[in-house]
Amino acid sequence: MIRIVVENLFFFLLPTLFYITWIAFKSNTWPGLGSILKDAPLVTLFALGVLLMLMTLAVLSSREGNRPGDAYQPPIFKDGHIEPGHRTSPPS
Repeated sequence: MIRIVVENLFFFLLPTLFYITWIAFKSNTWPGLGSILKDAPLVTLFALGVLLMLMTLAVLSSREGNRPGDAYQPPIFKDGHIEPGHRTSPPS
């Protein structure tokens, strides 16, 4: 669960990280993080972060549904070869 939160937080903050990096390398002097964030377009960075996070959630979401009672059969080694994992339905 913590991995999902960290991934979403990363994609939310990615536009701000790009902005800070761009400003830092644009000139040879480092004005300081506080100065960079004071002059940053925070509303735009917030909107871009939300948009990127929602796009990431949509792209990486699972589109396969499981019915209640379905079980996952992991891959097994049988007769010298590996049978891939699959979902099994309970007997009706």
